[in-house]
Amino acid sequence: MKHYPRMLTPNTPRFNPVELAKVTESIVCRNDSRKYTAFYVAGVYRGISTGYAVGCCLRCFFCWSGWSRDFPELYGRFYTPRDVFKRLCEAAKEYRIRKARISGCEPTLCRGHLLKLLELVESSEFNIFILETNGILFGADKSYVRDISKFTKVYVRVSLKAGNPRAFSHRTGALPDFFELPFKAIEYLIDYGVRFHVAAMTDPRIMPAGERVELLNRLRDIDPKLAKYLEEELCDPYDATIVRMSIFGIDPVKFYKYSLP
Repeated sequence: MKHYPRMLTPNTPRFNPVELAKVTESIVCRNDSRKYTAFYVAGVYRGISTGYAVGCCLRCFFCWSGWSRDFPELYGRFYTPRDVFKRLCEAAKEYRIRKARISGCEPTLCRGHLLKLLELVESSEFNIFILETNGILFGADKSYVRDISKFTKVYVRVSLKAGNPRAFSHRTGALPDFFELPFKAIEYLIDYGVRFHVAAMTDPRIMPAGERVELLNRLRDIDPKLAKYLEEELCDPYDATIVRMSIFGIDPVKFYKYSLP
């Protein structure tokens, strides 16, 4: 990879997201440590202890994550799995909650780090670890899903970006050939009996109605329940989202004036 992709523009060369994952790991992973920028309790999921980590293998123009996604070299410090676990526990104890997650990034980067962290969670007072993923690395390597399946407290949320290869490439910057990887990840999660659900950016300002039908049909081909219980996302005006949209060529003022039905 000659140039590390930052924010998506209309002229950004399409990239291999698995290759980008490896390059990003060379920046944000060090042995079993990973870069994080903060630890706190977020209000989502009715309160969840959160480690805000660095790095992703997609470049969605609607992404809400901070600038560490685009400039991982400039943000965060390295924490071992035990460091992360300790800070997650401290935040959880303060608010008397028993849920944890990694956010602000693609948590499946730094595989060794994640698996060691999950080992610590498994024998802790946490009752659930929500793993929010774009599904790229799970879809690229079934053995990764097998490793995740060993943990009883893991619950996976797979976030889909598009309903067809062309739209996937347009919104994420990845080559269209990699559109199928998140769907393979879903199939592998089913194969290994991992608890999960599917979410998708189906905001009608981003995804046309016809494409949404394509997405639902693709999910039904795997299991009708996936479409029935799909979590449908809306694009909120986070600071980073507004800037990324503008760089991508979308006027955020006009975009957010759109009246949802």
